[in-house]
Amino acid sequence: MRPYKPYICQTIGELNDKLGWMMLNAPTFKDPSGYFPDRDLDITFKGFNESLSNLRSKLGDERYEKMRQMSDQMRSLFESDPDSKTGGAKEGCKIIYEMEMMLRRRRPALK
Repeated sequence: MRPYKPYICQTIGELNDKLGWMMLNAPTFKDPSGYFPDRDLDITFKGFNESLSNLRSKLGDERYEKMRQMSDQMRSLFESDPDSKTGGAKEGCKIIYEMEMMLRRRRPALK
């Protein structure tokens, strides 16, 4: 069996979809069906961060840097609360929501 390979987003819309998927699969990102046994927190964040890097020019440097920091913070929260018992996973999901809102805001027009 081939190892699970994360999808790298090509558009802002795909990145927003990925955040929605992350919300539904947090905090461990494991596949409950067992069909993707290699899918986990590490591979999920590797794919998400590569997606951010891939879309940096579309996001803009400021928004990219902020989202990258938020990604690191979110990962830390999910790692600290894999069973959703201490509130860390809930805080991580709040960051996902904030990122979704950041993507929905339009970039200011260039002068």
